[in-house]
Amino acid sequence: MDGNKDESERCISLAIKYSKLGDREKALKFLNKAERLYPSQKAKDLIESLTEINDTAEKENQSEPNNTEGVRQRKGSQSRVKEEKNEPEKKEIEYTKENLEAVKRIKKVKCYYEILNVEKDATENDLKKAYRRLALQMHPDKNKAPGATEAFKAIGKAFAVLSDADKRRKYDVHGPEEESSQHNHQQYYETEVSPEELFNMFFGGGFPTNNVYRTHRDNVYRHHHHHHNRNAYHFQRQENVSNDASYTLLLQLAPILLLVFLSVLSSFLVGEPLYSLQQSDKHPISRKTSNLNVPYFLKKDYQMESRAELRRIERQVEEEYISNLRNSCWRERSYKENMLWKARNYADARLYDKASKMETPSCDRLQEIYA
Repeated sequence: MDGNKDESERCISLAIKYSKLGDREKALKFLNKAERLYPSQKAKDLIESLTEINDTAEKENQSEPNNTEGVRQRKGSQSRVKEEKNEPEKKEIEYTKENLEAVKRIKKVKCYYEILNVEKDATENDLKKAYRRLALQMHPDKNKAPGATEAFKAIGKAFAVLSDADKRRKYDVHGPEEESSQHNHQQYYETEVSPEELFNMFFGGGFPTNNVYRTHRDNVYRHHHHHHNRNAYHFQRQENVSNDASYTLLLQLAPILLLVFLSVLSSFLVGEPLYSLQQSDKHPISRKTSNLNVPYFLKKDYQMESRAELRRIERQVEEEYISNLRNSCWRERSYKENMLWKARNYADARLYDKASKMETPSCDRLQEIYA
């Protein structure tokens, strides 16, 4: 089952790659394969997003041929009217009443929860669904109503803040930035990525990126800043992933550190043991257990009283040896899994291959013993 999970995550990484390249058909192919191998919410969300984009594109493509002739006729008619009457051409309305009402609703409210139309206790999944629905509805390439661009940016900003646990907590405490100190609190709500870039990362690059601009401290960042902002976002994301990985590794090592501390403490409270698995001046006499051939060392002044006592010592030696092997095996597997996890998150094929080939000698030795 773990093998299926790893292969499923690899398919998801490939799907994201092909989606960014614009090949949504191949991306869906890998997402469906990932869902068959190991069902996950991440794969379901991506499939739903790409399906919505494909449906939207198909509807637009189907409507375009039917309207071509009518457009030509309207243009010809308008041209003749202008020539005959010399009157200015009236601009055709390209949005619906529903488009305009939706824009007005978003521009009317300031609260990020009201912008996304969710409750204050909304889960991450609720936020994603709300953003997906509103972003598709408000994207300037689909909604030509006045103010759609500002509404689209407001949606992106609201989602960027509320989907980040730290920023959401600060927002809940301080409220909208207009009601807080501009100098002290504005930094809480600044996002590392523009609304358009957030949209493309969320939907896999299904729309162009040159229609919406991000304003920051009254400066307008045009399309040529796209690459710089994208790198800054990915650097921040990698840094956060690295910090999470370090924290997880520390939690995994905590039981080992506790055992080491207790063993050191016990060495001060208990007398010198009869044997040791490591040779030293106090334990110079080398021996091997009769069962597993585990090397161990006895005290130099030790005098064997009976064979039963020797068997008891060797049994303790083998139990300690196996316990040490289990701990080493656990560390080896934890390190390997951590490296595989990091490789999948960074989509680093070379690191993934290196981690996959890591050996676990303690685990191999345990298998030999229990075989």
